Amino acid sequence: MTVINTNIKSLISQNAMIKNNRELSSAMQQLSTGKRINSAKDDAAGLAITSRMTAQIRGLDQAVRNGNDSISMLQTTEGAMIEMTNMMQRMRELAIQSSNDTYTASDRGYLDLEFQQLKTEVNRITKDTEWNGMNIMDGSVVNDDNTVGKFEFQVGANQGQIITHTIPDMGFRDAQATITTPTPNAAGVSQISKLNLSGTFVEGDIVSVTIGGVAKSYTVLAADVASGNKDAILAAVTTKLATAIGTPIGGATVTSSSGVITFTAATAGTGFTTASSKTLAKDTGALTNIRDLDIKTNLGSNASISQMDVSIDRINTERAGLGALINRLTYAVDNLTNVAQNTTESRSRILDADYAKASSELARTQIISQAATAMLAQANQQPQTVMKLLQG
Repeated sequence: MTVINTNIKSLISQNAMIKNNRELSSAMQQLSTGKRINSAKDDAAGLAITSRMTAQIRGLDQAVRNGNDSISMLQTTEGAMIEMTNMMQRMRELAIQSSNDTYTASDRGYLDLEFQQLKTEVNRITKDTEWNGMNIMDGSVVNDDNTVGKFEFQVGANQGQIITHTIPDMGFRDAQATITTPTPNAAGVSQISKLNLSGTFVEGDIVSVTIGGVAKSYTVLAADVASGNKDAILAAVTTKLATAIGTPIGGATVTSSSGVITFTAATAGTGFTTASSKTLAKDTGALTNIRDLDIKTNLGSNASISQMDVSIDRINTERAGLGALINRLTYAVDNLTNVAQNTTESRSRILDADYAKASSELARTQIISQAATAMLAQANQQPQTVMKLLQG
């Protein structure tokens, strides 16, 4: 058709070039980014699937790290228990040695010195062994469901995929309240009695004192122990108990400083009787049975032998549980790694660019682009033939 205003051949060439350039741009983008899907228009369903897979992969990778961290924490705990076991074996050995009547009271006293030091160190380890700032062996960790010593290890990419384990209080409490009542002083000097508080108190502990037959007590509150500092807690409990006591019978005055409450009778020689007691809210540590042991006598040494057997068995039970859980977590981590690997491979097949295919597509579209450009030039020259009809 001999027309000038509408060059159909040119329009056809332009449209072909636009489509080819779109495919050329897509091939170049895939080769530049390494991804087959760079936006939703490339593959809407594939984008949704790979996004969900990415969430799973990242969750699995973090779960692997969580599992390894959990293993490290448990290994730290078991390492502490290994040293506790070593010391308790030595304590048992000392008890057996002291139970032999070839030793004098002085000899047993020397043996007991080491026994008490080891006992103190065993308990200190349970109180001072930390992981990431948490005391993990004294029962101070409380889960969201208020379970003491319960740990939840997130070893999956989704909610609820956890492994739980409880590490109880492995030591013993040394909280105590004692009263000393000195002999009345000389005439003209007020009689003084002192209530001495010591140890570590927790919420729920009850300290009681009876003065002149009247009982007064104070129950330790959460606010008193919120600081976590032993000295601060002791000072708070001392002050609160002194306030609860008020003015005793006989008009004695009451003053307090950290760990000491002082009662001063109004008149010398008119003293009053005092007594104290305590109820500990948390005195159920695994090694509470060894707290008061000594090997100063044959009887005490023999009692210590049997109690050391009980304590060593308790530690061994906890170590067995930790070892079993460490092995379980190791297998869980291996499985998570396997799942993450295969999910990553599946995502790659959907998301990643096939460089062989994309480079072939790039070569094809580049050749077509060059040819289309040449054809467009030819199409734009076609209207020139019409001019020959006008010549003459």
